[in-house]
Amino acid sequence: MDTKIKTKISLVESETRKLINEIKRIEKSSNTVFEENQDVATYLGANYREDGLTQIGFWTPQLLREVMHLNEIYLEVFTPTEDIKVKDLLSSETNTIEVRRDCIFLKKRGKFFWGVVEGMKPGTRETLGSFYWLRYRNPYGQIEIIRDPLAHSLPFGVFAPAELYDMGKLEKERTDLDYFKLTGSREDKNIPRTPAPVNILQLHVGTASDEGTLAGLSKIYQNIAQKIKNNEPLEPHEEHYIGYDAVQLLPIEPTIEYRKDLSQDSRLFEIVEECCGIAPKSIPEGDDIFNSIEGIKVKLTHPNTQGWGYDVPILGASATSPSMLGSLRPDELYDFIGVLHNFPNKPIALIYDLVYGHADNQAELLINHQFFKGPNMYGQDLNHQLPMVRAILLEMQRRKINTGADGIRVDGGQDFRFFNPLTGRVEQDDQYLLAMSDLVQEIGGYKRLLFTIFEDGRPWPEEGWETKSTYMDLINLKSDSYQWGPLIFAHNTPSIKGFWRKKWQRVCEVMYQGQNWITGCGNHDTLRRGSQVDTRLEINWRLGETLNDVIRAAYDNPAVSMWVYGFSPGLPMDFINVLMHAPWMFFRNTDEEYGVKVVSEEVGFLDWQMTEERYRRDNTFSRMKSLGFQKLEQLREFTHALNASMIARNYDLHEVVKVCQLCFDDGACDINQLKEMKEGDMITFCQNLDIDNLKKWALMFMEDCAEICNVAHYTKQVDPDLAKYNLRLRELRSRNPWLGKSLHGGDRFNKIEEEDATIYYGVRSHPKRPDEKIVMVANLEGQKIEVNLLDWLQLDPTQWKVELTTPNLPEIEDIKDLNHIILGQSQGVLLTPNL
Repeated sequence: MDTKIKTKISLVESETRKLINEIKRIEKSSNTVFEENQDVATYLGANYREDGLTQIGFWTPQLLREVMHLNEIYLEVFTPTEDIKVKDLLSSETNTIEVRRDCIFLKKRGKFFWGVVEGMKPGTRETLGSFYWLRYRNPYGQIEIIRDPLAHSLPFGVFAPAELYDMGKLEKERTDLDYFKLTGSREDKNIPRTPAPVNILQLHVGTASDEGTLAGLSKIYQNIAQKIKNNEPLEPHEEHYIGYDAVQLLPIEPTIEYRKDLSQDSRLFEIVEECCGIAPKSIPEGDDIFNSIEGIKVKLTHPNTQGWGYDVPILGASATSPSMLGSLRPDELYDFIGVLHNFPNKPIALIYDLVYGHADNQAELLINHQFFKGPNMYGQDLNHQLPMVRAILLEMQRRKINTGADGIRVDGGQDFRFFNPLTGRVEQDDQYLLAMSDLVQEIGGYKRLLFTIFEDGRPWPEEGWETKSTYMDLINLKSDSYQWGPLIFAHNTPSIKGFWRKKWQRVCEVMYQGQNWITGCGNHDTLRRGSQVDTRLEINWRLGETLNDVIRAAYDNPAVSMWVYGFSPGLPMDFINVLMHAPWMFFRNTDEEYGVKVVSEEVGFLDWQMTEERYRRDNTFSRMKSLGFQKLEQLREFTHALNASMIARNYDLHEVVKVCQLCFDDGACDINQLKEMKEGDMITFCQNLDIDNLKKWALMFMEDCAEICNVAHYTKQVDPDLAKYNLRLRELRSRNPWLGKSLHGGDRFNKIEEEDATIYYGVRSHPKRPDEKIVMVANLEGQKIEVNLLDWLQLDPTQWKVELTTPNLPEIEDIKDLNHIILGQSQGVLLTPNL
């Protein structure tokens, strides 16, 4: 049977005219320029229609009328010549497919190209679709690419052409449509906003399951759900995934890619036989050169992008990073959302972490320069004030949340700034931030507004911002929004002795005004910063005997968890790597330019989060071991030497390599750490060091670290008592959501300091039902002391009972005298009325 695809791909003139007439109607409306652009943005990208046609729109401000000829601007489409089953492609040893290349002339109107095309094949869960981008010859005769920033599917990375996808079919087949019927509204007025959860679990897709994919997470939650339905006991590590109202994923949009050779269109979608993928030197009159051409071979490579997700190119922000899709299909995200929304007993909400405040420098290679207004410390500031850019960014977000999220977390709200010529000052673009919160989600005809979290540390990066920031600016503008509170930002370093005593002012702010703050101790930011603590500082050695013991106990501390979940206002958030006692760092194998710098700044990871036992395992740091780093101490020596060299030479790789060569060739060395290494086992590696080898080493180091951070390595080591205790705290919080409110007049909260011990204690009552109370006392750090809790609070011992103790204390029934309790480091007790 002949399975070759023979459908002709061509522009449908009549439908294209209808599309352009609709654009004209928008242009003639009485809307503002921004409102007009917002309407136009909904038509951009490639959207497969129910009638089998594909509607396409590109914003092309870089194509100027006076220097461009319309017969040199064309839509280039690559369509597999037969049905390519994605499952077969992923399991096959060969990854070369045959495609047909077609070129279509779209219709230009102003700064846009529009068209309705027949014959393009949409991708589905089972099969690959057509791939597309716009191409043109620039005034210098070079062939350029315009990619679709609003692509729905980028299975082979941001530098490859986008895939046309049947989003309508995907939407109809989703398994959680009833969930949106229950939580949404069909009305345009009084659209409901998703309520705030009681607590949140933060997950990094690449390290939160053995597979490192969304499918891997689906499998975890499906297995747990099945056990719950069957009344089967959960494993201790499985308990870490439940008891949460919501899951927040670190950014899942496509990230930058490691691209040493920028002369290729893509390393992941590579035309093997140079033919019509590269236009001829001159384009003759007529359309002959654009006839369909069969038999082009394309080599496909599954992306292996590893990173924390914040290095974004903006392109494809409404899609999902293909490295997180084991199937390379957008359906995988919808499947995961369906598993959460259909979770037994109570649905689990999903929160996206959105990065629209900045772009990585690689974004300049992918989208036009009108998206940017200049460099910043991350790469590029986005030009939110340009109406079309603003409209496209909001359209990206609208398409993203329409996949089914219940909430959003806006990364780096303080980065949304602009120069206001009317005031002559740089100001915060709060209107854009509020617009992000007020985007309407529509799924199956049901509309919702989403629960919103802002990360906003203004006046960051002003000196002293940690103490100056109120973390209230956006809450004051939008009372139902949340912000990251002061104790979960990067300066949360509880491994330092006296931390909880020194932070008392901030702790009090949390207690008395923190009801709209995200709180907690361990998250993706704080755990990383914990590894950057200078080991020469005074460490709280009561937490453990090694640095690794200290950092694990600092961020997963039973006493701190009791205070956060059992007593503190706000919205608690945990991080799965903290709960699993798995390592974590800001690894990335995506950046050829800054990779060495990132590694040198993460040097503390090896001191704080790695142990010789972990390093000795057969499946860890295999790349480093292949280079000769057989022992952890050897790798530590080299990374510390590298860090010292980078700082001394101002991160200039040429100078760093030169000083290394001097140290190992003629002994003229001024870096102490390198002097020490001359006597070590790594001299051979260092003698052969050059820039390429150094970059290769950094890449290999990052990939080894990504593997060691996967929580699947630590499931067998989870402390069952600690896991059970943390779950009971979450359940207590769920039963008492009033704890999320700030303290009121009848509540008490205080601390006791005795030598190096810091005790937090207090009593709280329900704002409307005063008989509902809770009493807490916890030794957050320091020596053992006797706690006379009920005397301190002037409470009657006969009216109280022990509700919960930390797992390192005697059992509840063994505590006989509530007014004389001995509490050591990380120990605490919760009391409730003895009704």
